[in-house]
Amino acid sequence: MRAYFKLIFIVIPVCIFTIPLINLVQPREHLSVETSAGKDFVYISNMLQEKCSDCHTPHKKTLPFYFSLPIAREIISRDIADAQNTFTISEEQLTGKQAMEPAQIAEIEAELQANTMPPLRYKAMHWKSFITNEDQQKVRDWANQHKESFQLKPIPLKNPFEPDPKKASLGNRLFNDKQLSADNTIACATCHQLDKGGTDQMVTAIGIHKQRGPINSPTVYNAAFNFRQFWDGRAANLEEQVSGPVNNPIEMGSNWNEVIAKLQKDPLYVAQFKEIYPNGINSQNIIEAIASFEQTLLTPNSRFDHFLEGDKNALSADEQKGYELFQNYNCASCHAGVNLGGLSFEKMGVKKDYFAMRGHLTKADNGRYNVTKLPSDLHKFKVPTLRNIELTAPYFHDGYTNDLSKAVHIMAEYQTGHVISSKESQLIAAFLRTLTGEYNGKPLRAGI
Repeated sequence: MRAYFKLIFIVIPVCIFTIPLINLVQPREHLSVETSAGKDFVYISNMLQEKCSDCHTPHKKTLPFYFSLPIAREIISRDIADAQNTFTISEEQLTGKQAMEPAQIAEIEAELQANTMPPLRYKAMHWKSFITNEDQQKVRDWANQHKESFQLKPIPLKNPFEPDPKKASLGNRLFNDKQLSADNTIACATCHQLDKGGTDQMVTAIGIHKQRGPINSPTVYNAAFNFRQFWDGRAANLEEQVSGPVNNPIEMGSNWNEVIAKLQKDPLYVAQFKEIYPNGINSQNIIEAIASFEQTLLTPNSRFDHFLEGDKNALSADEQKGYELFQNYNCASCHAGVNLGGLSFEKMGVKKDYFAMRGHLTKADNGRYNVTKLPSDLHKFKVPTLRNIELTAPYFHDGYTNDLSKAVHIMAEYQTGHVISSKESQLIAAFLRTLTGEYNGKPLRAGI
């Protein structure tokens, strides 16, 4: 036993001094970058591969040999898990074969500017991993080229999606039609009520036969800005999203053949479809019409929009302080872009185990993992929009709390690692209430 401990005391110091030297002199194998990605990205990719990808790239094919050594393996595995909770970069993205999502760029920029990455124990083993001033400047320059995609900005007054008015009008009628459900009791508008912030304001939705769903209904307002649909992102766009509830047995519990048969008995529907679509009523045309209507559900003209446009009096002193805290705690790296969210998947509980606090896990808590089956996607969800947030309680995918200040406090602690004061959470909540906009020229408020 004494010989074992002597061996440990010899091996560990040797590793501590030898491994960094090996890393220093031994060149790393870099994935080749697509030339079409541009010269600036080649530098960024090489820097990320050299200093970040060991921990932030899931399923990386080649890792240093000592990553699998006893003792080190447990420590390094924990570090990798923590890193991938913060952000991930796929090998396809590193090589330029797949574009990075806007929120990823925002997160990388924020982490490097905070000078917290890589962590000290990683630097101790990888002396070339220090982020230099040149690295930081290159990242800033690269991020600035993409700033338009993730910076906070007002919802434009002119609808950028330009939905066809006739299709949107037909979609409006379909959106509110309970015939889309098997027992004619549930419409799209049942769970996405426009007078309730585009939600049902329930913990989880209730479908046909009063069946309770497993997850909170996200708002339909401004959903057209989301990079994917549903909490787990299983739908790539609004069109794919439409089919989900119709065919889900605990939501609308129907199918397109049944829906089409009902609609064909209505002369007005037959005439409306025929006017817009030469081939009349079919599933694709129903889907397109509903998606066209949903593209009209934009809520511009919030006070925060006016503030971003230069009206510094649009927000009170407390609301401006809340916005400052929102930025200082790095909330905007995830709640980015015109929708203040909807641009990335993030783990619920990046810095602290949210589900250990809440308990009673369900399949819905798996999040993105239910779609991809990748361990790195466990408990990850699409970041929700903060637009009209004061109207969309209860909050989070599980409807955990109705209190906006409490939701802010939880997010700060479990997502950013900061235990903020009650005053700070109230200030941030005050800022978030300035995100309530207008629909069809009328201010949104509860009960309208």
